[in-house]
Amino acid sequence: MFDDQEVRMSLKFRGTLVLVVGTALGLTLSLGGGVLAERQGGALTLPGASSAPSLGPEESRLLAEVMERVRRDYVEDIDDRRLIESAIRGMMTELDPHSQFLDAKEFEDIRISTTGNYSGVGLEVAVEEGRIRVVSPMDGTPAQRAGIQPGDVLVSIDQVALEGADLGEAVGRMRGRPGTRVSLGVLRADAEQGDELLTFDLQRMPIAVRSVRSEYLGEGYGYLRISHFSDTTGKDLRHAVATLNRLADGQLRGAVLDLRNNPGGVLDAAVDVADAFLDRGVIVSGDGRLRDARFQRRARAGDILDGASLVVLVNAGSASASEIVAGALKDHHRAILLGTHTFGKGSVQTVMPLSNGRAIKLTTSRYFTPSGASIHDEGIQPDVLVRQPADRTTPLGPEHLDDDLQLSEALHWLRSAGVMHSRAR
Repeated sequence: MFDDQEVRMSLKFRGTLVLVVGTALGLTLSLGGGVLAERQGGALTLPGASSAPSLGPEESRLLAEVMERVRRDYVEDIDDRRLIESAIRGMMTELDPHSQFLDAKEFEDIRISTTGNYSGVGLEVAVEEGRIRVVSPMDGTPAQRAGIQPGDVLVSIDQVALEGADLGEAVGRMRGRPGTRVSLGVLRADAEQGDELLTFDLQRMPIAVRSVRSEYLGEGYGYLRISHFSDTTGKDLRHAVATLNRLADGQLRGAVLDLRNNPGGVLDAAVDVADAFLDRGVIVSGDGRLRDARFQRRARAGDILDGASLVVLVNAGSASASEIVAGALKDHHRAILLGTHTFGKGSVQTVMPLSNGRAIKLTTSRYFTPSGASIHDEGIQPDVLVRQPADRTTPLGPEHLDDDLQLSEALHWLRSAGVMHSRAR
C-alpha cells in the first residue's frame, strides 16, 4: 500500500457508477446515475422498485422502533447522523465482505488513489509480522532523498507511536498538504550494531504514483512489477517493456511479471495488462443482475513481448485484478504462473455516489477466467508451486535476488528450456 492507498477515479465523476475490482479498491467508469430514495404512502421506496414498496409499513415501523430505542436508552448520547450511518454500514457489511458505505473522507481517498496523485512523502509500505515495514521509497520523493530504505520499520509518526499495525492510520497520517512537514521514526536493522532508531523530518510534496517498476536483469531478461492497477498502468507497462527492450539491444528474451501482494485495482487496467501480452481471445467475463454487470472483454492483436517467455509471480496477496491477469495468461498458455495460490476474490463492486460527498460500494457482478472458471473463493493455482521461507512474506525484488526464492526460481524457468508457452490462439 502506498501512503495514499490505491485506486482510481476520473474527475468527471459526479453522478456516475464506478466498477471496482480489488481487495482494497479499484475502479473503472461506466455511465449511470445517483442513487436516491423517496417516500410513497408512508413506506420507503427504493430505486428500481417496480410495484410493491421495497420497505413496507412493518419494516419501516421496526426500523423506527430500533432507532428510537437506541437514541433514548443507549449508554451514550448518539446523534441521528451517526446512528443512520452506522445502520447503513451494518447493512452493507452484512451483504458481503466487499460491500461498504463510504463517508466523504473514504470516498475522497478513492478519488485520490485512482488518479495516482496525492500529497505525501512517497513510501510504499506493507504489514509484515505485525509491523509496518517499508517496501520501497518511490524515486525522487522526500522519503527516498532522506535515505529511508526498504526493510525499515515505521514505528512513529510525528513522535506518536503507531499502535499495532494499523496500516490505514499510518497511511492517512503520512498524507497532508504540500509543503507541510511530518516526522517519521523508523527502526533499521544493523547486523553489527543491532536495531537503530532513526528520525526523518520530511516535507510533503505532490506525488505521482507509478504502479509499474522495471529492471533489466542482463542476458536479455527483464523484471516487471505491478504494485496495483490504476488508470496509467497499461501505458506505464508498455513504456517499461520498451525500455527493457532497448537495454537488451532489441533482443529481449523473456520477462518476469511480479503480481505478488498486488490487491487489485481498476478493471480496465487489468484488461489492458493482459491484452498487452495476448494476440486474441477472451480476457475476462462478468455476470450480474444489471446489464452493465454482464460483460466480456477480449484481447486485440499485438504482443508487446513478441512471444518472448513470460513467468508471472503470484501469491496469497495477489487478488482480483491481479487474478484477472494471471487467469487470462494461464488459460491462454501465454505464461507460466509461479508462486503460491492466489487470494480468490472474483467479484466486482460498483461505487455509487450519494449526497454530501458520500457513496456506497456494492457488489454487482462476479467475473470468470477465459475458461469459464470462477475465481471467487477459489483463487488460481500456480503452474509451479514455490513457497517463500517462513520468515519472508514481502517480495524483495531483484535488488535482493538471493533472498527472494520465488524470483530466483522464475529466472531459472526463464533461462531453462523448461518454459513452454504458446501465443494466444
